[in-house]
This record gives sequence, C-alpha cells and structure tokens, in this order.
Amino acid sequence: MTPLADVVAASRAVAGTSSRSSKVATLAALLRRLDPDEVSIVTGFLSGIPRQGRVGVGYSTIYGVEPAPGPEPSLAVRDLDQAITDVKAATGSGSAARRRDVLAQLLTRATSDEADFIRRLFTGELRQGALAGIMVDAVAKAAGVPAELARRGYMLSGDLTRTAEIALADGESGLRGVGFELFRPVLPMLASTADTVADALAGFARASVEWKVDGIRIQIHRRGSDVRVYTRNLNDVTEALAGTVDAVSRLHFEQAVLDGEAYRGETFLFDLLHADGDDLLDVPLEQRSSRLAELAPELKIPGTFTSDTREAERLLDDALAAGHEGVVVKDAASPYAAGRRGKAWRKVKPVRTYDLVVLGAEWGHGRRRGRLSNLHLGARDASTGEFVMVGKTFKGMTDELLAWQTQELLAREVARRGIAVLVRPELVVEIALDGVQASTRYPGGVALRFARVKRYRPDKPPEEADTLDELRALM
Repeated sequence: MTPLADVVAASRAVAGTSSRSSKVATLAALLRRLDPDEVSIVTGFLSGIPRQGRVGVGYSTIYGVEPAPGPEPSLAVRDLDQAITDVKAATGSGSAARRRDVLAQLLTRATSDEADFIRRLFTGELRQGALAGIMVDAVAKAAGVPAELARRGYMLSGDLTRTAEIALADGESGLRGVGFELFRPVLPMLASTADTVADALAGFARASVEWKVDGIRIQIHRRGSDVRVYTRNLNDVTEALAGTVDAVSRLHFEQAVLDGEAYRGETFLFDLLHADGDDLLDVPLEQRSSRLAELAPELKIPGTFTSDTREAERLLDDALAAGHEGVVVKDAASPYAAGRRGKAWRKVKPVRTYDLVVLGAEWGHGRRRGRLSNLHLGARDASTGEFVMVGKTFKGMTDELLAWQTQELLAREVARRGIAVLVRPELVVEIALDGVQASTRYPGGVALRFARVKRYRPDKPPEEADTLDELRALM
C-alpha cells in the first residue's frame, strides 16, 4: 500500500518547479512504485480530479473541519480514495452530517501537509501543475511508451485514469487497442494563440482560416436516428441542445462524428472525425473539411483555405463585423490530435481588457506559497454601486507583482474564509479576457473566460471600474 505522504511529497515537488521535464520525471517515478490497483487512484489525485469525478465539497464544509494534525503519516492512498467514495455517496437527508463525519475521520489522521492536499483536492483547487497534459506524459514515461501513443489513447478514451491503467499494465499493445467508438466522445483538439493573422499563417504552406464563434464547443455523434451531443469536457448535453440534434438529424448520412460550436440557437460545424465507417482523425484537415462540406454544407462554419495573408485578414474583418471573436487559422495538412494546445491550430482575436475590482485573494501553493495569488474579481453593479464577483484568476503575475499584491491586500483585509483573504474593494486591476459565459457560480450570472492580469490601475478609483452590464454585453 502506497502512503498518501508519497503522493503529497510528489505534488509539492511538482508545484515547486517550473520545469516540465522535472514535473514529468517526478510523477513518473511515483507511478512506477504504485500497486496496479492504485494507478487510477493516484493519477486522478495528481491531475486534480479523483477517479470518481469532481467531489464538489464547499469551503465551509471542509475548512470547518479542523482537527489537530496527526503527528506522523498514517494514511494510504486507498484511505483517501474510500473517503471520496463515501462523501460522493452521502446524499439526501442528513448527508451534510455524514460528509462532515467522513472528513473528520480522514483529517484526524492527516498530517498538516496531507490535510492541505486533501482540502484542495476536495474543493477542486489542487493546482500543483500536474494537469492532464503533464500527467499523460508522466504516464508514458513510467510505462516506457511513446508520449504520442499515450496522448492518442487518452484522446480516444477521454479517461486519463483508464489510460494510465492500460499503459502501465499492457504498454504499447494495450494503448494501440484503444480505438474510436461512436458515442464515446474524444478529447477535442485545441488552438494556441497568435497575435496576428500573419503570425498564425507563418510556417503553414496552406491554411484553413475560419470564423471563431464564441459559442459552446460541441462534439456530435450520430448513428441513424440516434444523436448525442457532448461538451469539450465530454459531458452529455443532448437534452439542452434540441436545435443541434434536429439540425444534424436532417443531414444525409448514416453515421458521423462532428466537431463544432453551438451559438445562440445555431449549429456551426468545422471538423469531421468519422463518417459512415471511416475514421478520419489521421486524414489531413483539408480532406476532412472537403468531406464535411459535402455532408453538411449548410452547417459548415464560414472559412477558406489560403496562403495569402491579405485574404486571411479580410476573413478576420468579416468575422469581427459579424460580431464574432476572430478567426482560427489551421494547418491544412494537420491531423486531428488532442492534447496540449499545439501550433497546428492558432486563434487570432482582439484582446479585450476590463477594469475590475479586487474583492479578495487566495493563498498560493508551491512557488507561490506565502503569497496571495488567486484574485477574486468584481464588476460594478451600476444600479446599486455594489461590486459583484464575476470570476477568479491567478494568471499573468510576476514575482514582483505577487509580493506587492500580497502587501497591499493584507493592508485591506476585512475577513478570512478558508484559504481566502477578503479585502475592501479599493484596488482596480486591468484584466485581459477572452469573453464571458453565463454562469450560476457567481452572483452576477456571468463568469470570465481565460482571465489574466495585465496591470493594476492605481490611477483609477473603484467607482470607475467597468460594470456588470458591460460584461454581460459580451454574451
């Protein structure tokens, strides 16, 4: 049985370095030492999502349980895994008390470092740098298989913990046995960012340039009359997107897997992964696009294939004039490959910045330990003058900014809530973001997308911060 302390030590080591290769090496060394039935458990822990899925325990629940830390490590990884299972199973009347009992029994045995790890895992705040992309590379290194093969297995299965089990138990042959299946969504291919169309086109002999629609990324599977729609996180949202189901049901094919966006009741398609028995993941984009145009001409997103910068810039102007975010420039020769945001797809869109007010911040971890890092951001409600929380960000901060920020926020502290320090709403910060989306998580009904700090605005009082209505207009 592997001690939980070994996992916590690996997590702290990963958090303490910015070197991707060091992170991968640390995680791979741990994976090699595990018992076979612990592989999926630990892979889930270190990627921040347990094998049972997100637990969703609130701050007040888990930070309200504060027993004295255990003097010596005594927990095994299976103890934490069982506790997660028990908490997930606690539903209905009396569930809150049962959850507290499970957490109290667990935390009573935990050392202070283990308790910190457990709390962050339960609340979804475990950001030690071992996200899926790094974890799948660590799995490949531990199993002695090519990283591309592990990434492909993960893309096709959509399950990192299962991919780790297969790789470490059966190696290359096991991973090659992971195939494309209808109604098992694959991980989506993602785009990196380019500043200009010219930058995006650089290195491509020929490229697809398509409108970038600010909708919901969807993957659609159809066999006959059976249609299912999945999000980029592989969640089934078929019932919520009846319009997409209807639009795809009218297309003339027997079975297909389509990639696209749902936007204000419309369905836009930009890729074809499977069609009538043919898996197309390894087919060049230009051929996939041509076949998509034949199958679904009325749903295909506006775009063109070109190597001409001026033509690509005209398409960007058209997309912006139509109210969209920008364009995605894609290598015409590229296969479909999920994983890290690569250079085969590059998104180009104007940067939006908003002046928001800092309402609080959370203590950092790893290299940011001892500093206030993850900012709570608020927009001004013009009708009341109050500030309404609309999101968080820990991105875009230098060490110097973190040090200054910690000092300034502690000087404005009004309360503490778990790892969060709440502050007087006095500091205005300029935030770059990709847009907003509807959300019930925050009181304003919106959440920021890919927010990052540009700079603080000491020249601007909070009364002049941007409003909630201005953010809502982005929807």
